[in-house]
Amino acid sequence: MCEGAIPKLGTTIHISALDGIINVNSLFTLAVFIGLAWNPHDQGNSLSQDPSCIAKPKIVEDLVSFHVYSFSCFLFSSLIALCLKQAIRLAKSAHFSTVFTLDLALINKTALRVGYLVSAAGSVLGSVFLMLGLINVVQIKLGILGCGSMHTYGAIIPLVIFVPLGLLIYVCTVIYAFTR
Repeated sequence: MCEGAIPKLGTTIHISALDGIINVNSLFTLAVFIGLAWNPHDQGNSLSQDPSCIAKPKIVEDLVSFHVYSFSCFLFSSLIALCLKQAIRLAKSAHFSTVFTLDLALINKTALRVGYLVSAAGSVLGSVFLMLGLINVVQIKLGILGCGSMHTYGAIIPLVIFVPLGLLIYVCTVIYAFTR
């Protein structure tokens, strides 16, 4: 704990929130690995019959780049969450014993909040990059957006509506929790 900081108590609620971040990031990281294992250069990948609608190499390059960026962001977010979780556990063992069923620890509330925000930012960025990678997967499989395929638009439109909406709700919840 920093010198002069007002001691605050942390409980298992903080640990549970950090576990949630780590678990969700792990699932998304698995999705990224599955996406990277897929070979977009396979000639049988595209369902589009029109040669002008087949994805160009730039889209394939972007797909790999977005997956790597996404993986990096999720890993960063998980590592920050793991560090916060470890810091809480170390503070708990140094200052308190278990009281009834509550695990109490002296923590710097400002540092914890900043850690949550940084971890949440990593998760949000990872989700954005994963969405961009999925848009490229759709373009590779169903044809590029410029061809106007209803199947391509039918796959991408819900993706670009629901993912940002979910991220907006997540960010609002994190900001709400940050101010409490």
